[in-house]
Amino acid sequence: MINKIVSADEAVAGVKDGMTIMVGGFLGTGAPEILMDALVRKGVKHLTVVANDGGLPAGAYGAKTARGVGKLLEAGMIDHIIATHVGMNPLVGEGMIAGTLKCTLVPQGTLAEKVRAANYGLGGVLTPTGVGTPVQDDVDELGRPKRVIEIEGKKYLLELPIRADYAFCRASVCDKFGNFRCDKATKNFNYVMAGAADHVVIASERVVEVGELDPDTFAVAGVVVDNVVEGEPKWQI
Repeated sequence: MINKIVSADEAVAGVKDGMTIMVGGFLGTGAPEILMDALVRKGVKHLTVVANDGGLPAGAYGAKTARGVGKLLEAGMIDHIIATHVGMNPLVGEGMIAGTLKCTLVPQGTLAEKVRAANYGLGGVLTPTGVGTPVQDDVDELGRPKRVIEIEGKKYLLELPIRADYAFCRASVCDKFGNFRCDKATKNFNYVMAGAADHVVIASERVVEVGELDPDTFAVAGVVVDNVVEGEPKWQI
């Protein structure tokens, strides 16, 4: 059986300036913190980041450091963030005002489905969200024109898939092949992003041998995972 265990620094070694990355989690819950730390150490720039949010700044909820995507924002590594909720991190607004950061907001369900479409090889998803608003006449987060499609008398927007160079996800339990499970709120975006990128890296709180746990323990198959990193701390929020 393939052993996919690597260090955090090895896991991010292939990330280059200007790449698009996905980061799982919801604010401070479920983000792969050890991978964010490794990216900051690597010092890549001009990233496009697809995430639910902008993470949390240092001090939020008593945290001594920034959390999740907030670490990348703090280090000035992001040029474009594609997210659904950024109000908890003032660095997003400050960057937009200064002209150093582009922020594209996507409805949360739409963002999840666009990522899922990439994960499952779909050509896109149809949603009524945004129909009849200026959104339908706009372009999407990657500059692609929106299309309105009518089915049985009801109009939908065709939302195209979002795929990344790297997806960085967090697991509660993972085996050495990459089969993994997320507990409670840490499921947010981690399941759907695993598979929606050319390279998928899992940072896990606990790593076990292949076959040590019942296969039904896991929610995502390791076939979509390229590397596993041990040592993710227990989620705090």
